Amino acid sequence: MAYKDEALQRLADKMAARGMDLEQVLTALAEQRVEVPSWGFADSGTRFQVFHHPGAARTAQEKLDDAAQVQRYTGICPSVALHIPWDKTDDYEALKAYAGRLGLQLGAINPNLFQEKEYRLGSLCHPSAEVRRQAVDHCLECIDIARATGSKAISLWLADGTNYPGQDILMARKHRLEETLREIYAAMDPDMRLLVEYKFFEPAFYSTDIPDWGFSFLLCQKLGPQAQVLVDLGHHPLGTNIEQIVGTLLDEGKLGGFHFNAKKYADDDLMVGSTNPYELFLIFNELIAAGQRAAQVAYMIDQSHNVEGKIGAMIVSVMNVQTAYAKALLIDRAALERAAEAGDVLGGNAVLDDAYQTDVRPLLVEVRRRLGVPADPLAAYRASGYEQKIAAERG
Repeated sequence: MAYKDEALQRLADKMAARGMDLEQVLTALAEQRVEVPSWGFADSGTRFQVFHHPGAARTAQEKLDDAAQVQRYTGICPSVALHIPWDKTDDYEALKAYAGRLGLQLGAINPNLFQEKEYRLGSLCHPSAEVRRQAVDHCLECIDIARATGSKAISLWLADGTNYPGQDILMARKHRLEETLREIYAAMDPDMRLLVEYKFFEPAFYSTDIPDWGFSFLLCQKLGPQAQVLVDLGHHPLGTNIEQIVGTLLDEGKLGGFHFNAKKYADDDLMVGSTNPYELFLIFNELIAAGQRAAQVAYMIDQSHNVEGKIGAMIVSVMNVQTAYAKALLIDRAALERAAEAGDVLGGNAVLDDAYQTDVRPLLVEVRRRLGVPADPLAAYRASGYEQKIAAERG
């Protein structure tokens, strides 16, 4: 196929010489889907203060309005994750219908097991059976909400842990967690998934009840096939090889999804790809290499930005995800395998570097043309006047 854009044609010729088809790459990019979080459009802050941003969404409906802007300018974000009770409503059918009118659907349901005063010493792992009952009942409520909204994923993160040695019996906390998760798992419909997230510290600083991917994997194995690990890019010690974790979970059929964000030190929840774009590229390399084993992986953004505009920042994150995916799709996999088999260290690294250094902007412009969205989503959004409009209306 001939392309009018010269840069795109050069890329197509380069790929054809390697036995690769640019049209397949364009199709994959057009079919990419990334879920946005409702909470990413609301006011956020640090552990010390919540900062108000003019026009930040205040209700579930306003969050959907803002998410619709991301979908309007990117074309690959048709679903919105909800956080309960932040997005609680008396009529989920009406909320689902409202989303539908905006061209959206409601995505993963996220229980809140960290905000109630009763959860000071934990939720599903709390020493008190009464508090554990409260936490389980909230998760069961979220499963009912998923049924009402049509969601197929319960995304579970716990703040549970201890701050001091002797605060609780660690093995007892593990037993409580397994018992409560079994009840939650048993309540799900057969086509639902429980995505179990992990985090190695914060807000618990001595022990965290689901501290790493291995512990999450162990829990999911015990629960059954509907339980899978959720990887949040910010939830790892510095230097962790996240792409190796991704490859292992894919190979075991236990990678359920991602919470995309970026970090500099800890769980910073920065815009995706803002500090570590090469890591994001390498993660997509593993996902593409896995083929059909990655077909059911859920791609979700989880960022809590407070120094920049909400919607614009979400668009930037989506664009960075697209860029990383596009570059990974250009990897010459046959050459990469030959280099690995020959023990050609520099050759293998050069194959990855060649794809990463490729300017994929003409490729993404073509994808967006086919999707019917602007070539530069961020510039188009900023020129739309929507940000000024909501700032005036919402205060």
